[in-house]
Amino acid sequence: MRLNELKDNEGATRARTRVGRGIGSGVGKTAGRGVKGQKSRSGVAIKGFEGGQMPLHMRMPKRGFNNPFAKKFNTVRLDRIQDAIDAGRLDAKGVIDAAALVKARVIRRELDGVRLVNGHAEFKASKVTFRVSHASAGARKAVEAKGGKIDTPIAKAEQDA
Repeated sequence: MRLNELKDNEGATRARTRVGRGIGSGVGKTAGRGVKGQKSRSGVAIKGFEGGQMPLHMRMPKRGFNNPFAKKFNTVRLDRIQDAIDAGRLDAKGVIDAAALVKARVIRRELDGVRLVNGHAEFKASKVTFRVSHASAGARKAVEAKGGKIDTPIAKAEQDA
């Protein structure tokens, strides 16, 4: 097989429907748009419009509060970190922070911080140092049971006070 011999399977591609090309094509005259009016013309966007009546999405009551200052955290389970350590992508002897987790492909990108939570699997790595924004009580207990340490800015602020 050569590159110039490559082609799609039979019936894999279908020709584009050319509308408005005569009465015999089946999609002539109105081209499948119905009859006259605003919707038969191009560039029309009247999705929520109800003929002048107040649209349903505007009649429904607003609920809750969307905090514009809310921080988004990457939630990472300990078993995901354990898998990365076992695969050799994370160094257990160094400090594990958001940059190290991105480099190890545990998280995609650094958001406003990392929240460490305890997974269902057992955390086996010993003496691991984490520098994260938050850690759940279960995650803190699992890491400290193996001789590790979790540094969080909140814990430092409480110690200073």
